[in-house]
Amino acid sequence: MLQSIRDRLTGPFVWFVVGLIAIPFAFWGIDSFNTGGGDPVMAKVGDQKITQNEFSRAYDQRYQQYRSLLGENFRADLFDENQFRRLTLDDMVQESALRQFARASGYRASDAVLRDYLVNIPAFQKDGRFSAETYRELLQRQNLPVDRYEAQLRESLVIDQLRGAVQDTSFATEQNAWTAFRLHKQTRDVAVASIGADAFKSRIEPDEAQIAEYFDANRDRFRAPERVRVRYVELDRKRLPPIEDPAPELLRSIYDAEKEARFVTAEERRASHVLINFGADAQAARAEAESVLAQLRDGADFAELAKRESDDPGSREKGGDLGWVRKGMMVPAFEQALFGAAEGELVGPVETEFGWHVIRVDEVRGRAVRAFEDPDVQAELLELYRNRESEARFQELSETLEQSAFENTTLEPVARATGLEIQTSDWFTRSGGAGIAASREVQAAAFSPEVIDAGENSRPLANGPDALVVLHKESYEPARQRTIDEVRDQVRDALIADAAVKRAREVATQVADAVRAGKALSEAVEAHGLKVDFDGTAARGQAELDQRISEQVFAMPRPAAAGVQVEVLTNTRADPVVVVLRAVNEMKREEVDAEVLEQERSKIRQSLAGSEFAGYREAVEEAVSVEIHRSPDAPVEDPLQP
Repeated sequence: MLQSIRDRLTGPFVWFVVGLIAIPFAFWGIDSFNTGGGDPVMAKVGDQKITQNEFSRAYDQRYQQYRSLLGENFRADLFDENQFRRLTLDDMVQESALRQFARASGYRASDAVLRDYLVNIPAFQKDGRFSAETYRELLQRQNLPVDRYEAQLRESLVIDQLRGAVQDTSFATEQNAWTAFRLHKQTRDVAVASIGADAFKSRIEPDEAQIAEYFDANRDRFRAPERVRVRYVELDRKRLPPIEDPAPELLRSIYDAEKEARFVTAEERRASHVLINFGADAQAARAEAESVLAQLRDGADFAELAKRESDDPGSREKGGDLGWVRKGMMVPAFEQALFGAAEGELVGPVETEFGWHVIRVDEVRGRAVRAFEDPDVQAELLELYRNRESEARFQELSETLEQSAFENTTLEPVARATGLEIQTSDWFTRSGGAGIAASREVQAAAFSPEVIDAGENSRPLANGPDALVVLHKESYEPARQRTIDEVRDQVRDALIADAAVKRAREVATQVADAVRAGKALSEAVEAHGLKVDFDGTAARGQAELDQRISEQVFAMPRPAAAGVQVEVLTNTRADPVVVVLRAVNEMKREEVDAEVLEQERSKIRQSLAGSEFAGYREAVEEAVSVEIHRSPDAPVEDPLQP
């Protein structure tokens, strides 16, 4: 899903989107492919397997993100779980295939490319510039080692290179732009009249015989699904008692242990460089680098020279400026030269795997230690202490919850052991419900044989990233056939709705025939007690028209000379609509500014780029070889359960 959206984006906007998703993707995406196990294989992509357990984790992560995104607007009853499963597996397959294909094709992300990307991620910046402390702290909070995160990010950047190699070759002609713009700005003179089924419902009254006949013919429509109501205890990290402030001595011990990692700012150097690639002759490239160095020592402007001579696309347009650099951010040879020079000194040529560098040390900031008494340091220490204590308490209670739920067959001992309150859910079906019943894991466990048939406690289930619940059956009702007395009103409403739709279609046909015979649309609908909804010039996306009707109006064939085109269409409510098309109005090319056409051309190129990469991606999946072993539509089983 996210992958498909991403593949259709090009231009400046794509970098905003990529930057927005880079961190959560790296935290939750790629690494899930790198774990193995004995659980069943969902799909095989080249030499890599996507297991059921990996798929389940990826699905749950995306589901929770989706719920968090919608917040109170999330509706479990409208959520298409099967479609979401398919999209999740599609994304995992596509990402794995692209990564393997890019690696085999020789794509790589260098240290310089990785560094340029990292320093521009807003989440890693403090006061508008890259902060190594913020970077390490954010990764530490996610329990993600720096080296693993950077390896994952390299993989993502490699795929971006592959994507760019395809999308950057797309183009659109001026004629393409004019044709698209002309069609987009086209207007049509139409008259529209909706023949709503609701207008006929009051005239229809089914009798008992019709109700009984309809019920007998459609019994499956009136079955009550199985449902369950559960008692549960919930351990929510956010609802744990607040952590009391520690003694100053304890904060001091935390400070001493964390000082080097959190409160010491390592020496930083702001650097600029000119890179000369090796090309076909490394010695000739060195001579060119020496020439650059000589010019700089003779007083040449560094920024101008870098823009003209440097082969580093990331820094060239910035006059060679690399920003602030710390040890560990650059390749060893470059780093050794940079940190071995004095402020303002020129060094080079320095050889690295990328070519010959001429480096200037623009500014030096020495090592600095933030004092224990600093209010910001105190706040960080207090937050660190509270987070650790909260995590420890949550972990301890989680273990108690798991052990107690396993050892007992009722919730009362679990509640006593953990101090949690026993709560009761509303009725819900396998499709979910309100509260904890919106969780996919809760739905699956609530209808499992262990809970429904054996009457056991469930194992602790994740209900979001910071909560666990244990379930026990309160009441259960199997699926059953409802009686006619229970659904009489529903059957009656269904009969009325069907009859009203049939009558509306008949009237729409009569009105259309009358217009074709020469009557005005207004006169034809008035004969049935109705009126015209719209009569005038319509543009695409006309606000006064139903969305589906607006789309269909612009798909109608042009009317014949001195005539009209009449059709019976269907709106988004499934009501018949009579549309009379009188004329199609076109812009003339000389009326359109050249700049406007160029903007249209750019939009078309971006759209084509996305479509072309989508086709390329399909070819990649064929080349890598993708095999789907298990349908994602079926509920995911827990591979750890027998």
